[in-house]
Amino acid sequence: MTTTNHSSIFQAPQACRTRLAKSLGLLVSLGLSGIACAAETGIRDEVAAQEREEGDVATSESALTTTSPERAVAAKLGLPARFAIGLGNDAQSGGPSQSSAFTLGPKLDIHYMYLSGLPGEGGWTDWNAPSGEYLTMHAEAARRAGVVPMFTLYQAAAWGENNLSAFNDSNFMTKYWRGVRTMFQKLGTFNAPAIVHIEPDLWGYTQQRSDDPAAVPMKVGALVPECTDLPSNVSGFGRCAVRLARRLSPKVVVGLSASQFAAFDAMGQPDPTRVATYLNRVGGADADIVVVETLDRDAGCFENGWDVNCRRSGSFYWDENNVRHPNFRDHLAWAKTIRTVTGKPLLWWQMPLGVPADTYGGWAGHYRDNRVRYLFSHGWEFAQAGGIGAVFGTGAGNQTTVKTDGGQFKNALTKYLSYGGNGLN
Repeated sequence: MTTTNHSSIFQAPQACRTRLAKSLGLLVSLGLSGIACAAETGIRDEVAAQEREEGDVATSESALTTTSPERAVAAKLGLPARFAIGLGNDAQSGGPSQSSAFTLGPKLDIHYMYLSGLPGEGGWTDWNAPSGEYLTMHAEAARRAGVVPMFTLYQAAAWGENNLSAFNDSNFMTKYWRGVRTMFQKLGTFNAPAIVHIEPDLWGYTQQRSDDPAAVPMKVGALVPECTDLPSNVSGFGRCAVRLARRLSPKVVVGLSASQFAAFDAMGQPDPTRVATYLNRVGGADADIVVVETLDRDAGCFENGWDVNCRRSGSFYWDENNVRHPNFRDHLAWAKTIRTVTGKPLLWWQMPLGVPADTYGGWAGHYRDNRVRYLFSHGWEFAQAGGIGAVFGTGAGNQTTVKTDGGQFKNALTKYLSYGGNGLN
C-alpha cells in the first residue's frame, strides 16, 4: 500500500488490497431460512445474557421492542429511517473539507475513509500530529457537513496481506492494539455518532483457515487489560475490538465484514450461513451491523485485465434483468441470509462508481459498471434484504470516480433524495 501524507495534502491511501475472487451465491431455500431463523434466536438470547453480565453498553435486538434493528441503527446514527447513501476514499488536496463527498452538491448521509498501517510504522496515527489527528480532522469535516463519519480500520495487512502469523507476534499486536485504542479514544472525544468498519477481508482469511476460531491464535488479553477474560484467538480478538468500542466510544456503530470468499457449500457456491455463523463467533454477535460488498472496483477494469489491481477471473458485470447468472438478486439472497443468521442490519461498502455501457471494458477512470444504476433504481431490494445503506468508493487506483462519471452518481442521488428515498424495514 502506498500512502501520501504532506501538511497540505490529506490524501487517504488507495486500498491496494489483494482480493480473492468472489463468486456469487444461489438463492436460499426455505429450509435453510428456517435453520437461520432458529440460529438468530439463539444468538440473540446469548448476546443479551452476555451484555447483562459484562455491563457493556450495546445495541442488541433483545432490547428493541418497538422498532426494527435497521431503524434502531439509523436512529443511533441520527439518520432518517430510509436507505442511506454514502461516498468515501475520496480525499482531495486542500484538506478534509475538500473531499468529493462534501463538494458534490446533494447531501450525503455517510462519508468513509481508511485507517491503514500501524503506529510507528508510517500508519494512519503517524500521518498528522498529534497522533491520530487524521481521524479527528475527517470526523470534524463530516460533522461540519452534517454527515456521519465512517472509518474502515485496515491495519491487518501492515505486515502483508493474509499474514495471520503476525497476529500472534507481540511486536505487531502491541502496535495493532495501540492503533485500535487511539481510534476509539479519538471517536470518544468526538462524542457524536460514527461508524467503524473493522478489517475488511480479515474474517474471510481466518475462516478459510478453519470454521473454528481457536485455529487462529491472536494476542488479546495479554496486551489489552479490558479483555483478559477473552480467548487468545480470532474470537477473542473480534470481541475485544467491539468491547473497546462500547467502553471508549459508545456512540459508535461498529461492524465486521462478511466475505463471500470465506466459505463455500458442497456445490462450490458461497455459503452465507457458514459465513454468518462464523462472524457471530468472532465478534459479530456483539456488533451493530455487518458490512457487505458487491464488488470493490469497476467491472470493466476486471474485464480488461490490464491494470495490476484488476486481475481476477469471473463475470463482474451483473445481469440487471436477473435472468442470467451472476445477477443482483443472487447477491441479495446471499446478503439477506447474512442478515437473518447474524440478526444484524447490513451496510454495503465500497460499491464501484462505473457507468453502464454495452462496450466491454473501458479505460482508466472510465471503466464500465452498472451498480450505481441498479441500486438507485432498485433500492427497495437492498432495504428489504436488511440494508441500512450503501457507501460508494474506489477500492484501487484508476477506477471511475464522481469526477469522471459524467455526473451519474450526483444525478442519481439528487433524484433519489427528491422522492424521499427507500424506507427501511
